Amino acid sequence: MERTKYRRGSAGTEICDRLRTEILTLQLAPGSPLDETALSERFGVSRSPIREALNRLLVERLVQTLPNRSTVVAPIDLRNFPQFIQAFDVQQRFATRLAAQHRTEDDLTRLRALATAYNEHAIAGGGLAIIHANYEFHAAVGAASRNKVVQRQYGELLSETRRLLHIHIDYLDTKRDRSLLRDQHFDIVDAIEAQDVLLADKLAHAHTMQFHDRFLKALQHQPEKRLMALDLWPEERP
Repeated sequence: MERTKYRRGSAGTEICDRLRTEILTLQLAPGSPLDETALSERFGVSRSPIREALNRLLVERLVQTLPNRSTVVAPIDLRNFPQFIQAFDVQQRFATRLAAQHRTEDDLTRLRALATAYNEHAIAGGGLAIIHANYEFHAAVGAASRNKVVQRQYGELLSETRRLLHIHIDYLDTKRDRSLLRDQHFDIVDAIEAQDVLLADKLAHAHTMQFHDRFLKALQHQPEKRLMALDLWPEERP
């Protein structure tokens, strides 16, 4: 049992934050069971805040309820990755186009602040902070679209990209090249500010394909041979 003192009425939120972190960083693997009784014992709380936390994660599409009503960490189905990227590209482009049409000065101020925060996290490191900053930036683009349906659908797809982005960041860490994460966010904001719908569309598409290409490279990455060469028995060298 984790001996944590929760602020009054905050147990569900704090447990949700903890589980979200473990899911996004793959400490809780896709498909892992999330039993209410076991979680209640782990966090030292009743089942009510556990249900609250799981319901929030269900909305974020990070967990799913099976037909037998048990809850598991949502799977990552790489077989459907091409279809996912296709749908994500459409939503990202449409949200960014609408943001270019309908943005306000307050939207622009927020977007520039979030783009700056994202780059700072990309430089400093910390995968979870990068994931969160990227999500916050693109969610703000969705909000600037002024279309609640687009905002909701885009937000759902953004939520699903977070674990994929974690895999991407881990890959860049092995390549020691986090600089690749500092990309087109400011260019997107410039296009939105100029209300250049076609440029916003073009940049949003390029942004999707950049993620697509880097993620596939991460999946194909093979560890360096020198890192796999374990010299366990040096006395047997010829």
